[in-house]
Amino acid sequence: MKNIWILAQAETNEGRVEATRIDEEEGEATTVAADPNAPPVTPRRSPFGGSMWIWVLLMFVMMYFLLFRGPRKKQQQHKQMVQTLGKNDRVRTIGGIIGTVVDIKDDEITLKVDESTNTKIKVASSAIGKNLSKDKSG
Repeated sequence: MKNIWILAQAETNEGRVEATRIDEEEGEATTVAADPNAPPVTPRRSPFGGSMWIWVLLMFVMMYFLLFRGPRKKQQQHKQMVQTLGKNDRVRTIGGIIGTVVDIKDDEITLKVDESTNTKIKVASSAIGKNLSKDKSG
C-alpha cells in the first residue's frame, strides 16, 4: 500500500495544523492532526515588523540621492566653473592638455597651448576639467 503525504498546512479553528494523507490504491484521503498536545500555531510575521513599505520607500529615496542627485550636483558645479572662466585662466582639459584661455564663445573655448609657436586649439566647454588658476593645488 502506497501512501502519499501532502505536506501543506491547514489551520483548524483551534489553531492546530493538519496534514492530508492520500491512499493511492483505495483512492481515500484522510486528514491527520499533527499532535493534539501541540500548542496552537501562530501566524508568521514579516521580518520587517509589518512596516515593509517604509523600508522600500526609504530604499528608493536613497537610490535617488545616490544615482540622480550626486551626478546632477557635480554637473552644476562643472557648469558654474565653466561660466566663471575668463581670459588668461590656466585650465586642464579632461584629456590632460594644459593651456591658457584666449577666447570664450557659447560652447567653444580657445586655448593657447604653446607660447613659442603660438599654437591654439578649440575645445568644447564640456572638455574643461579643471581651472588651474583658481585651484592652486592643480
